[in-house]
Amino acid sequence: MDPTIDHPQRYALVNELHARPYPKLGVPSHAVYVAFKEPRDAANRDRAKDQAHLVDLLNRSGTTPPQTGITHFAGKIGRHELKWESHTEFTTYLAFAPGTSARPFDPAETEVFPPAWVAAGPGGRLAAVQIRIEELPANPDEIDPLLAQWFVAESLVCTWVLDGSAVVAGDFRLDPNGQMRFAIFVRPGTGPGRVGRTVQRICELETYRAMSMLGLTRGRDLSRRLNSLDPRLTELVEGMGDDARSAEATLNGLLEISAELEGLAVQHSFRFSATGAYEAIVRERVESLRETRFEGRQKLSEFMARRYDPAVRTVKSAETRLRQMVTRAARAGELLRTRVDVERSAQNQKLLESMDRRSDLQLKLQHTVEGLSVVAISYYAVSLAGYLTYPVAKQIGISKELMVAGLTPLVILLVWLMIRRIHNSVGKH
Repeated sequence: MDPTIDHPQRYALVNELHARPYPKLGVPSHAVYVAFKEPRDAANRDRAKDQAHLVDLLNRSGTTPPQTGITHFAGKIGRHELKWESHTEFTTYLAFAPGTSARPFDPAETEVFPPAWVAAGPGGRLAAVQIRIEELPANPDEIDPLLAQWFVAESLVCTWVLDGSAVVAGDFRLDPNGQMRFAIFVRPGTGPGRVGRTVQRICELETYRAMSMLGLTRGRDLSRRLNSLDPRLTELVEGMGDDARSAEATLNGLLEISAELEGLAVQHSFRFSATGAYEAIVRERVESLRETRFEGRQKLSEFMARRYDPAVRTVKSAETRLRQMVTRAARAGELLRTRVDVERSAQNQKLLESMDRRSDLQLKLQHTVEGLSVVAISYYAVSLAGYLTYPVAKQIGISKELMVAGLTPLVILLVWLMIRRIHNSVGKH
């Protein structure tokens, strides 16, 4: 087939669909999961550190490191199968192997990820899960004593999943080893692919739950900051109708608060958006388990509704309140700017009226000056005309005084006509 007919990314996009297959686990078996996240700006982290951390783990077991620039890897580390994935904000490691330890949730099982290696992880450990997979007894009631030994009853979740294929139990608490424990009791005849999907969904559920709740601390901090800004904004808005207050001073106060609110929106927008996205994934993972009640015990969805949803609502409430305060400040600023513009327009109108009065005075003064100019110019013109006409007057026998007296009205008329013509010419231009 001619390769030029395919889009350059066609094969890469198809391969992406098969890049992260579910693990396949038999019964009995165990799985250990850990996720790492940088504390700040994890989406723009140096991903070379993630891969270097992976290579360090592989070198400890003599496994050949992968090529650089990858986003997922599957291989063996000792007797465990390893799945590594790089996500937008975090990286995950899932190791699983057949068999279970005699001691339930033995810390030795987690040593597939050595403590020194975990401590050197980029950022810090976000999630750590230990899963024990056993066969479901013929009488499901027989698992009750195990649940009482392994988990805290107050927060215990125990539910049928995947149309009754297995029972999943966990208490969402950290044990002394820093692990969150889950037990899966698999009905005989359930395929390893379905067991692997259950394990994968539990790990993803815990990871995305932790990621979505990162916004909780941000939301609480933001609420405290908004609690201090809200009275100031309310006071400024209520004072907008007080004519005794300076509109420009109030506007400057509003602009200061608006700038701070916009800064808070920029700081928290990514985390709050990520919280919404991760929350949607958490709910999708819960629904995909298709759970039904086991022996009257608490379901996973019920636990999430009681313990997880309030935290998410706190984040959403802070986000909504911030958005509303930004809108309030912007709307108040627009109203106040309108008021300032109206006041400035009134001031400009008064200034124009004052300028009109000054123009009238200047025009009257100009007319007065023009009259005086006619007199002054005429005086000098009559003097010059007298000198010019004196010889003629002497020849014809007219005295100088009489000649000047006769020339004066004529000179005044000519000067006045000249100034009038200049004035009209300037007015036209």
